[in-house]
Amino acid sequence: MDIRSVYKAGRKAICIGVLTVLVPIAACLITDRIITGETDLIRNKNFFFSITYSGTSFPVIHILLSELKILNSELGRLGLSAAIVSDMVSVLLVNIGNWVNNVGVKGSKAVLEDMGLTIAFVVIVFLVLRPGMKWFARRTPEGGKINDVFLYAAVLLFMLSPTVTSLFRAAILFGPFFLGLATPDGPPLGSTLVEKFEPLVSGIFLPLFVSTCGMRMDLEFVQKPNKYAKDQIVAALVTLIFKFFVSLALPLSFKMPKQDSLALAFIMITKGVFEIGVYSMFFDAAVISEDIFNIMSIMTVLLASIVPIAVRKLYDPSRKYLSYKKRSILNSKVNEDLRVIGCIHVPGNVKSIINMLNACSPSKESPIALDVLHLVKLSGRATPLFIAHQKHGHGIARFESSYSENIVLAFNQFERDNWEAVSVNVFTAVSPRNLMYEDICNLAMNNLTSFIILPFHRRYNADGSIESEDQAIRSLNCSILDKSPCSVGILVEGHRSINHSNSIDSTLSSDSSPGIAVIFLGGKDDREALALARRISIGQRVGLTVIHIKPSKAIRIILADDDSDTILNDEMLRITKEIKNIRYIEKEVNDGPETSTFLRPLLNDYQLVIAGRRYGMEDPQTFGLEEWIEFKEIGIIGDLVSSQDFGGNYSVLIVQQQQLQLIGNIA
Repeated sequence: MDIRSVYKAGRKAICIGVLTVLVPIAACLITDRIITGETDLIRNKNFFFSITYSGTSFPVIHILLSELKILNSELGRLGLSAAIVSDMVSVLLVNIGNWVNNVGVKGSKAVLEDMGLTIAFVVIVFLVLRPGMKWFARRTPEGGKINDVFLYAAVLLFMLSPTVTSLFRAAILFGPFFLGLATPDGPPLGSTLVEKFEPLVSGIFLPLFVSTCGMRMDLEFVQKPNKYAKDQIVAALVTLIFKFFVSLALPLSFKMPKQDSLALAFIMITKGVFEIGVYSMFFDAAVISEDIFNIMSIMTVLLASIVPIAVRKLYDPSRKYLSYKKRSILNSKVNEDLRVIGCIHVPGNVKSIINMLNACSPSKESPIALDVLHLVKLSGRATPLFIAHQKHGHGIARFESSYSENIVLAFNQFERDNWEAVSVNVFTAVSPRNLMYEDICNLAMNNLTSFIILPFHRRYNADGSIESEDQAIRSLNCSILDKSPCSVGILVEGHRSINHSNSIDSTLSSDSSPGIAVIFLGGKDDREALALARRISIGQRVGLTVIHIKPSKAIRIILADDDSDTILNDEMLRITKEIKNIRYIEKEVNDGPETSTFLRPLLNDYQLVIAGRRYGMEDPQTFGLEEWIEFKEIGIIGDLVSSQDFGGNYSVLIVQQQQLQLIGNIA
């Protein structure tokens, strides 16, 4: 858990986190008083029961959101922030309840000593242990392994924390909870501790614990509960109902959509392994009877089963990506900024994207507004991060900027080198690999982006051998192609990097050695690729060739194409041919092998090749090539020209035009 997220949670999350605990507790205590007639509800166990009934456990919420794959969605981030606040409020109330109860037993002087010891424990944890752990973490080289002596000292500290907590006369859960909050999240310490603890805790202890709790359940006690158990069932149900409606009303008051508010209400009432653990502790300590333990355990299991189904039905984050506005290069105005997102996974992607944009030769007449998004795998922390580096000042922001410091410096230099032609903003998203598409799509939606550039999952060495391959990146690229609210390009880096100085010449004529080639077969993706080429040609500083491959005359007679798509293709080509500094090559072919034979010697003269993805399209020009395709996400032509057998000394940009989707037909 990241304690800093409490400060950054915002008014909405703080209100939801606090009120969804306090209001249900009040409702529970009032219900207890009406049913039992007891007047002092703070000085007995009913107060602690009410905290358990109304609490929102951060680990349970985190597990639920992870399973639903909405951890870094807008709703997921709000739920996590509210859960952190709720956990803090619950822990505080438990300690206040202990102190109030102890006044009558130990006296006020002893309680004041307990309070002083608890405050001293918090001070030691946050002002001594946390700075010490940060100091050790800073001494570890970036990407290096933390010292084993310090690591095992931290592990031993966690193991001893319940005993140490009892010495400070605080609740037993208080110590591990605050020690966990004080531990610096992320690499090197947080991620290493997770790697050490996760297999043992989540893989062995947790399943065993849940299994033994399940074995202790006896349905006979559910059938014949005593009066006190019946009273607690009523109190728990009233608490649950109040918590649900408070969790629903607050988001609605903040103008959240009804379905999202309902989904959040279900998220906030969910229960799980934490509550099972609390009831088990109460049962072991003879605080609750066996019938209450069984009934509350069954309620927890029912909620844990129902809530995921309800949330999945109510909330689909990809709904917001459904766009009826055309956000593509083709539909962007030539004299306005082309809004582009460039995604970075590894340092090598920085050079690839900068070289590609340099090859496109941005100019004042055709400016680019570039949002650079550095994607970092979530490790050693529970809450996803989204950092806008251009807004950084001091303190927390400066600490977070270490994630992308070199990337920020590189793209700031790129902006200076292309002053008034390129404007750059850099962001960092720290989230699980399978959910990174949410960060990319959200940024594209918020910034009205027209084009997203994604690095290909495979990188090559200069000799053509594979340098690295990441299937998680491939899966992410496929998710973006399916869900993106704008046009997408996948950049396959060639064996020879794009050389700006070789490809750009302000006095370039049509007879000069060209730098960029566009392969055009027809279809909306190819038209999008051609629209990009037209923007590149505006500055007249780059050699550009359009290679139009079309079926032979005999095949065209048989096909007799006269649909709207063909008309659009012809119109696009007509406009392109009128641009003086674009070289136009036309070739008629009978099948795919003929296309391959024609392109193989031709493309080696270029630094960058642009082609449409054309997914699912069948044409005579590609007939016979489908069975050899290795990566469907870059299409037949993209897979062909970027293959090792084809040469691959150039980089390839595969373009897919924005997919306009209808509700219920999400790709």
